[in-house]
Amino acid sequence: MTAGRSGIFLNGSYGVGKTSVLDHVGDRFAEAELPFALFDVDWFHRSWPVAPDDPGNVRVEAENVRAVWNNYQRSGPRTPIIAGIIETVRDQKRYEECLGVKLFVAHLTASPQVATERLRGRYPSTRNEALNWHLERHQALSEYLQAEGPHGLIIDTDDVTPEHVASVVFEQFTSRIHAEHGAEC
Repeated sequence: MTAGRSGIFLNGSYGVGKTSVLDHVGDRFAEAELPFALFDVDWFHRSWPVAPDDPGNVRVEAENVRAVWNNYQRSGPRTPIIAGIIETVRDQKRYEECLGVKLFVAHLTASPQVATERLRGRYPSTRNEALNWHLERHQALSEYLQAEGPHGLIIDTDDVTPEHVASVVFEQFTSRIHAEHGAEC
């Protein structure tokens, strides 16, 4: 498999397990001795105040992702593996342009009950405002992504471990890459 020609995007609403799965996908790449770079895009746009012409910090996030990706590539080709939210095809194209690769989107889902439990475990009582914000938005975003969001693979994370989800994502991604490269020969 040639590194740096494709990437993985772990997509889904709040509380579906994207960050947990991200770590384990990285572990799978390391075990297979495949070069990779992990991105949790929550940390690429979390700043305040936001620019008046960029209220969602979308431009800031894109510029930050591009800068970090360029730094990673100085060490050689690698596969970007990203956890975040892609709501539209336009969002996917923005990430693909920042990284210069085609993204394989794995859409992670979780029931409202499981997502609520995970979110409650993430936020201590001192962060009730953040917890409530995520709880209020989980279901609407989940429904929107299911109907409108891009997904090449859909995985329900309710009754499986992050390690299992990572294995499924890794196997699907690597088999697709092998198939694409076989077709090029």
